[in-house]
Amino acid sequence: MTRNGTVGILGGMGPEATLELFRQIIALTPARKDQEHLHIVIDSNPLIPDRTAAILEEGESPLPMMIKGARVLEQAGADFLVIPCNTAHRWLSHLRKAVSIPIIDMISETATTIASCNPPIKTVGLLATMGTVKCGLYQRALGDHDVSLLVSADQEQVRIMDAITHIKAGDHSVKDTVVAQHLIDQGASGIIPGCTELSLVVEEAGLSCPLFDPLSILARRAVEWAREKSARS
Repeated sequence: MTRNGTVGILGGMGPEATLELFRQIIALTPARKDQEHLHIVIDSNPLIPDRTAAILEEGESPLPMMIKGARVLEQAGADFLVIPCNTAHRWLSHLRKAVSIPIIDMISETATTIASCNPPIKTVGLLATMGTVKCGLYQRALGDHDVSLLVSADQEQVRIMDAITHIKAGDHSVKDTVVAQHLIDQGASGIIPGCTELSLVVEEAGLSCPLFDPLSILARRAVEWAREKSARS
């Protein structure tokens, strides 16, 4: 049997988003029996310091523990890594230097997906943590494709952060408070739930424009990368 690539998930940021990525990878894999599914290794470490706090408040850097987890996954046989946390991509370049296996860039993959739309989408709105917004992850990635980004004003951003906190605590009832209409009203032709907790609750059915979910895009690319390794073998 030709071996697919082994997926390494650097998770725990947060645990439920890690679980959802795992679930989506399974759902997207065209398997008829157990043996046709992908080998997936997960390091879900919820003790990794808060990423937004590190960016906004000069809190403890999550990088040392992220590097430790990435190396554990590499040693466990992962052929490449995925990180189901948008804000953690602030440290992606450092992580890539710490391991010898590739890491899929969820932010870049999302921007590429948006840029490939036909008809073209020129402006998207971002729902994300303050850390993701401040460090400009999506601004730079979308700017490379000449796509403009709209972010929430301070009052809406506080509501988004409050909702993320509740979702991390297991409360999904706050989904009705995560509203993207203010960004659509400003001209957004698409919405990015740019926090993997928001990926758990924001639904395209409630929007008047497309939803570009980074977690789902990451899951799809992970399956493609793993199966591409099989095709090359």
